[in-house]
Amino acid sequence: MDQESPLRSQHDEEPSVLIGRSLLRLQDAVVTAMSHTRKKVLQGFVVFSVILLLLWLAAFLYGSFYYSYMPKAAFSTPVHYYYRTDCESPSSFLCSYPVANISLMRNKKHVLTFGQAYQISLQLELPESPTNQELGMFMVKTTCFSRDGGQIASSARSSMLRYRSDLLRTMGTLLFLPAFLSGAIEQKQMLEVELFSDFTDDPYAPSVTAVIEILSNKVQIYSSQLYVHAHFTGIRYLLFYFPVSSALVGVSSNFIFLSVLFILSYMRLLLRVEWKPEQLRTDGSVSERENMNSNEQEDEKDVAAGTAELLGPLQITPTNLSRERPQLHFGNGTELQNRHTLSQVEINETEAA
Repeated sequence: MDQESPLRSQHDEEPSVLIGRSLLRLQDAVVTAMSHTRKKVLQGFVVFSVILLLLWLAAFLYGSFYYSYMPKAAFSTPVHYYYRTDCESPSSFLCSYPVANISLMRNKKHVLTFGQAYQISLQLELPESPTNQELGMFMVKTTCFSRDGGQIASSARSSMLRYRSDLLRTMGTLLFLPAFLSGAIEQKQMLEVELFSDFTDDPYAPSVTAVIEILSNKVQIYSSQLYVHAHFTGIRYLLFYFPVSSALVGVSSNFIFLSVLFILSYMRLLLRVEWKPEQLRTDGSVSERENMNSNEQEDEKDVAAGTAELLGPLQITPTNLSRERPQLHFGNGTELQNRHTLSQVEINETEAA
């Protein structure tokens, strides 16, 4: 009976031990999986952060290049004319030609980029009045001046209203009578006069102002607008007319370049960390060897000095020295001193005898 009770207790404890072991294994597996997952998540977060940082830097570099390299594509400004009216001639109300002075500066910066070709045009809004119809052709003169007042460029272009017969004007008036009465449309024409077809500003004497003069004192004008359009060529043409494709190519190129630099820097850092212990070992061994060599040289110098002091009073021939020199490397100073004392004792005994 006593023997059966321990066996039963062992049989009863075996399932609990197995369950405990399995729970411990399960706990270890869960901890290992959690640590592995945490490590992977941390690595993924680091990689994602680095990629996001490189993308941001690539986009920033492309945007900086775009805004520094691309000039302003278009520029427009209203044109306000001034003239004299103090004349005594009853034939015309204007005593001088309409003249406008336009500034080519915005916020103390030049509107025109050096080396860029521009098309400059003037838009005139003229009423279809009998005076303008009878006026016929008129000239528009434009002159660009630098800051010191020097003339940079000048042009003169002609223009006139589009011809419309009396019958056509009458039919148009009757057809659009409700719109004319409501004020939705007006009897006017828009004329666009090309002042410069390919204007390039001088970098040594940039244009600051432009003077526009209409060479007619009978012209009637509603409003006027000056337009400056840039003619892009080469890379600027691609950047302006294909902005999405250019942005994709530019950002991708910058991202690849920055990624290569980052990978090379990271690999260099890893190699430096791996080489550092080996370099320390080699440096240590070399320094130990140098110390040993220096110690050996010092010992040899001490031995040579000791032998010179001991052999000084003795009459020794050079042949004996040459014979004894090789033996100096195999002994030390104490042995030589003992031999010298023994030789002196023998000499003293022979003299006494």
